[in-house]
Amino acid sequence: MIKVVMRFAAIGALASMAPLAAAVKTDMTFAVLHFTRNQFLTEGPMDPVVNPGGEATHYHSIMGGSNFGISTQGDDLLSSECTTTTVKNDRSNYWIPTLFFQDPKNPDSFEKVPLYYMNVYYFFEPTNDTIQAFPVGLKMLSGNATTREPPKFGGGRNLDPSTGPIQQIQWTCPRQSYDPPSYPVDSDGTMAGMQDPNDKGMGAGFPLYDCDGTYSPLRQDIHFPSCYNPEAGIDDYKHNMAWPTTVDGLQTCPAGWIHVPHIFYEVYWDTPSFKDKWTPDGKSQPFVLSNGDATGYSSHGDFISGWDTDTLQTIIDTCNVGTAGMEHCPNIPGGVNDNKDCSIKPAIGTMVAVSEVLNALPLDCPVTGWGKGGVSSGTGSGSGSGSSESSSKPASSTVSSVGSYLFPSLAVFWSLFLCCCTSYP
Repeated sequence: MIKVVMRFAAIGALASMAPLAAAVKTDMTFAVLHFTRNQFLTEGPMDPVVNPGGEATHYHSIMGGSNFGISTQGDDLLSSECTTTTVKNDRSNYWIPTLFFQDPKNPDSFEKVPLYYMNVYYFFEPTNDTIQAFPVGLKMLSGNATTREPPKFGGGRNLDPSTGPIQQIQWTCPRQSYDPPSYPVDSDGTMAGMQDPNDKGMGAGFPLYDCDGTYSPLRQDIHFPSCYNPEAGIDDYKHNMAWPTTVDGLQTCPAGWIHVPHIFYEVYWDTPSFKDKWTPDGKSQPFVLSNGDATGYSSHGDFISGWDTDTLQTIIDTCNVGTAGMEHCPNIPGGVNDNKDCSIKPAIGTMVAVSEVLNALPLDCPVTGWGKGGVSSGTGSGSGSGSSESSSKPASSTVSSVGSYLFPSLAVFWSLFLCCCTSYP
């Protein structure tokens, strides 16, 4: 972490010493969940949210509680023997599709990109609701695992459906210089990604140049909605979540829905370790997601809550440590986790080793997008209630607009330090 972030974290840590308002909440507070090591709990074709009880359609990398499996549900995670999170009473699971390097000189050669590190931000935003802990076993999916189509909103982030289609998925690529730019000027997204108009280091889709910023390689960014519908239930990931609307600067969930924390995944991948294996040409790039996506548009994240609800509620109500991390929250029930050896074998298949060279992606997922197999999209089973397709209409599913009071301030330090296997016609 660079000095600017550490100074911000220190300010957040001092602010955490005072209890926070619970009813009408007029300030944005947050705490970052860190993990105990820069390795995943497990990896493999497992997804108990979308493909419960069977093999998933692509390979995933998973963090969190050790009771993760193909049929994880309800309170299974609460009895995990260990967790990779720094808070003992968080046995939730957090996972994403794994990133691979496809050798430009040999397109039939793939290597897994190692994790650099991962964080999960927990935002507690201004609201006239009471923010409550996730119900145990809540399943969420954000993003569309089957799409290869550029987002309708363009390269920027949009978490407010009143201003356009939801765009909660981005890639961040800090560079020493943005000359040439990370994305082609005036790209429409069909053959290359699109730059965020407010940040040269961010955009939709994979960037075309090496991310050589200090301590900040390629980063996968995924936001989740924060209104839970108890009538849909914890397992119905397609319909159980929506984005709150902004009313007089306060985040408001639909009547009868429960306001839960807004979580944000940032996953840093060690892409610089491959910098000597490709030469950027401004036309193509070598990274591909495990579902075969060469565009990066189908980036997505899954979540199952394994939080002890009293612990999470305490953090919501009393902790504002910012980037210093939840391990610095005052009086955490259960305490801080110092177990750095939590790992499990995959329930299906074997884990791909670092530096292992494969002749195809796991499960033989074909590489598609940006001229590789064509550009296609779909919602299917790979799209949850947090996807842009299901969350872009204010009347039915409206967004957590962190908006002008949050992201302009966070963007300063963020910019500094920052599918499924499917046939396409």
